[in-house]
Amino acid sequence: MTGVSFACTEVRADPYAAGPTLVFRLRITASEGERVHALALRCQLRIEPARRSYSDTEGAGLGDLFGERSRWATSMNPVQFAQVSLMVPSFTGETDIDMPVPCTYDMDIASTRYLRALEVGDASLLLLFSGTVFSGPAGFQVAPVGWDQEARVRMPVKVWRDMMEQHFPGCGWVRLPADVMDALMAYRSRRALPTVEAAVCELVEANAR
Repeated sequence: MTGVSFACTEVRADPYAAGPTLVFRLRITASEGERVHALALRCQLRIEPARRSYSDTEGAGLGDLFGERSRWATSMNPVQFAQVSLMVPSFTGETDIDMPVPCTYDMDIASTRYLRALEVGDASLLLLFSGTVFSGPAGFQVAPVGWDQEARVRMPVKVWRDMMEQHFPGCGWVRLPADVMDALMAYRSRRALPTVEAAVCELVEANAR
């Protein structure tokens, strides 16, 4: 029965994707150099925030996720980042393949708020693999990917920031319920403001007085 193991050798942004997309370069190795006819792969990606340190500015930006810094030893738990599927074509022994991971800039999502709070350095990610291996020198043998198969990778914060800047230059993204959006648009209309941004800025300034 063929077993497979995984490593992640690189994380980069896809400059040609329609939306923000990270590409994780995977190295997949079959036990004893055996032939794999196909691999139906699933990968769950988690951020491991406890595996790096934070500046005071970064810490302030993480308060809504983990609370006061004094609580981080117990509150700084892994953050779900993504879950993707990938069909890996036939290979013998070892292969390298790209795994695209679509990303969101929705600030309601914990992983987005976490990454946006980081200024420099790397974010530590854990990749947890599952799926089905179709292998065998003659015919097919079917086996699950081992439950313990995982890989870690450190993603440069700059990769994520540059990717978001490419797709949302100088902007953030906030999702609003329909009734709140309707109220905001009505406020903009009453005030004869040229843009939604102007309406939000006026409301923020009024609340800050």
